[in-house]
Amino acid sequence: MAATKSNGQPQLLFVDGSFEELAREMADYLKAEEAKQLLTKEDAPKEEVLSKLVAASQALNTVAEKEYTAASNLMIHLVLQSADPKKYLPTLCSTFSKPLANSPVHGQSLSLNALTTVFNLLEQEDPIRARVFREILKFLKAHSMFDNLRPYLDKLPEWMESWGCDEEIERKLYEEVAEAALEGGDEDICYEFILKALRTFDADEKDEITSEDAQRLSLRAIRMAILSNSHFLFQDIRAIPSVQALSDSHPIFSQLLNIFAEQDLEDYNDFNEEHEGWVEKQKLDHEKMHRKMRLLTFASLAAATPSREIEYSKIVKALQIPAEDIEMWAIDVIRAGLVEGKLSQQRNMFLVHKVTYRVFGQKQYQELSTRVDHWRTTLQNVLGVLRQEQSNAKSQKEREIQDLERKMNNAGMGGGPRRQQQQQRERTDNDD
Repeated sequence: MAATKSNGQPQLLFVDGSFEELAREMADYLKAEEAKQLLTKEDAPKEEVLSKLVAASQALNTVAEKEYTAASNLMIHLVLQSADPKKYLPTLCSTFSKPLANSPVHGQSLSLNALTTVFNLLEQEDPIRARVFREILKFLKAHSMFDNLRPYLDKLPEWMESWGCDEEIERKLYEEVAEAALEGGDEDICYEFILKALRTFDADEKDEITSEDAQRLSLRAIRMAILSNSHFLFQDIRAIPSVQALSDSHPIFSQLLNIFAEQDLEDYNDFNEEHEGWVEKQKLDHEKMHRKMRLLTFASLAAATPSREIEYSKIVKALQIPAEDIEMWAIDVIRAGLVEGKLSQQRNMFLVHKVTYRVFGQKQYQELSTRVDHWRTTLQNVLGVLRQEQSNAKSQKEREIQDLERKMNNAGMGGGPRRQQQQQRERTDNDD
């Protein structure tokens, strides 16, 4: 689905001939009698001919597999000769969206190729491309072919800018990509594009961020965020104005989001007691959320421990689990990417190497300040020990030098008088 920009009239390779010649060939192939009758007249109106050909284009879905690509390319080429192709493209795209009946194996791929050919032959700045792209999205969703779209997702913002899409069209496109991703089994991309759709609402317009569409998408995003098995940080969704507006219209959902963003398991349990039956009524998965809150609580416990050593008893209390399950939850929180560390069975400690902060506000700055103070004290103690050891080493070296000098003096290497007197007596005794 590479974006291309043609110069002048768009052309297909191997399509050659005048409009009348090609239209007559197409009319014969489709058995479009009304178009054939028009073409018998001299100077037959091009737009009327195209109208008849497009109306008969449904016959393309019944042609032989080996002829489909050539026939669909010719039909696309003819439509693009119109002064106003957008009149015919919706019908043509609808025809291409129906897989070839005579090709159960390759029919979907052939249809997708026809749709992408339309997309690629339009000028890059042509707004009609947005409508064709939406048809492609619908086709990919209907046939679980989302993988074909993945390589082009990063180009979508650039394309929409070149098409001059307004916020409403952008929102629809983002939401349709999210639907196709969800159908393709990729919840992470679905969630990402739901957030993109939410950001198209004007934050300065209260009517927009509190509209029915904004609230619908915001609630959907919250559900996806708290139930996701891979999404553990919530600052991105909490920063979106339409989500913030739920604090007035849907305060319980807003409260639940805040619990997952920065509170602990005990707060979640209190929430369930306060709103008994609400989770079940909203068809939320309590077991999944309860497990997720335990993982998030483990991360908060690790982040709030300046010594980076968590006693088993604290883990048991915070996660409300039996002691024998500590290892299992430690493995799970490491797999989730929230904490890095290891268990010390001998010391009954979990040793934290690295932790992901769920939020970073005043409380976290205070915790970081406390940890920095702890590190400063530790480093000062280490520095004191190093300086003491340095002083001890210097004193030891001085003592060793003094001992060496004494030994050298005692050995006569320093000119001592006692040794000289002894040597003189030995010479006198030898003379006698």
